[in-house]
Amino acid sequence: MDEKNITTADSEATKEAQELLRELHCVAGKKIITGQHTQTIPCEEIAYIRQTTGKEPKLRGFELLAYSPNINYEDASPECIQEVEENKGTVETALQWARKQREAGNGGILTFTFHWFSPLEGRDKSFYTEHTDFDAREVLKEGTPERAAFYHDMGVIAEILRRFQEERIPILWRPFHESYGTWFWWGAQGPEVARNLYHLMFDYYTGEKDLHNLLWVWNSDVPKAYPGDEYVDVVSMDVYLPEYQSTDYADAYEKLVTATSRGKVAALAEVGYLPDVDLLQKSRIPWAYYMTWSKEFCIGEKYNSVENLKKMYDSEYAVTL
Repeated sequence: MDEKNITTADSEATKEAQELLRELHCVAGKKIITGQHTQTIPCEEIAYIRQTTGKEPKLRGFELLAYSPNINYEDASPECIQEVEENKGTVETALQWARKQREAGNGGILTFTFHWFSPLEGRDKSFYTEHTDFDAREVLKEGTPERAAFYHDMGVIAEILRRFQEERIPILWRPFHESYGTWFWWGAQGPEVARNLYHLMFDYYTGEKDLHNLLWVWNSDVPKAYPGDEYVDVVSMDVYLPEYQSTDYADAYEKLVTATSRGKVAALAEVGYLPDVDLLQKSRIPWAYYMTWSKEFCIGEKYNSVENLKKMYDSEYAVTL
C-alpha cells in the first residue's frame, strides 16, 4: 500500500500512532515483527528469550486484568488471586519499558490485552462467561445498570491509557478479543454484540475521552461482526493449534482478510506455536507481527523448541529489538 494512503481509523491519531501504523504496513510481507506476551513484573519470558537467543522481541505485550474495577476477591479461587497479584503493576512496567525504548531509539512496540472482569456481578475469573451472569446485550440499551457499569470501567481504563498518551507512547489496543468464541462475557451473546461494544468504546475513547495514541486492533474472523474499516487499524487472529506443525498460518490469514478487509494490516495477535520463519520468508504471507502467549507457551519446550525459537530470532526475516 502507498504510504500516503495509510490512514488511521482515528482521524485525530497522534503522530506516533500514525508512524507505528505506517511501520506495520511497511514490514508486512517483507519481514515479521517478533512479539511476546508477559504477565508479571519480572517479564521472565523476555529473560528466557534473551538467554536462549541473545535477542529480544520488538513487540511486548502486557495484561491489564488486575486493573478491572470489579474484582470479587471474596469469591475468588487461589488461582484467580495469584493471577491478579502477578498482574498488579504491569502498567508501571510497561511505561518504564516504553520510555527506555524511546530514549534508546529502539522502536519497541507496546500492546495491551485486557481480560476484563465483568463490570457487574461475577465471581472468580469473571472475564469468563461461566463465572458471571453479566449480559453484554444490556450494555447496548440506554439507562441500564450494565451500561453504567460498562462506561464506569471504560473510564477507569481510559485514565491508564492516558498516561501513555501524555508521554507520546502509541499502543496497539485490542479490546474484546476472541469474540468469535463465547468463552468471554463480551463474546457470550455472539460476535455482533462484541462488535457493538467495540463501537461504543471507540467512540467514547476517541470522542469523549480524547485518547488518540491507540491503534485499534480487531480480533475476530467472523464476517458479519467486522466493525468496519473506519473503526479498525489492524485485523488479527489468535491461533492455538492442537499440536505443533510447521506453518506460516496462511489459512488463518486468508480466512481473516476475507472476513474483514484486505486493505488493513494483519497480525497474529496470540499464538501458542511460533510461525515457521523459513516458510514465511518463502510465502511472504503478510503478517506484520506475531505475539506468543506467556509462561509455558514461551518458557521451556512444552510448546516451542529451543531450536525453533533460535531459528526465529536468528532469521533475517524476523524483526527483533
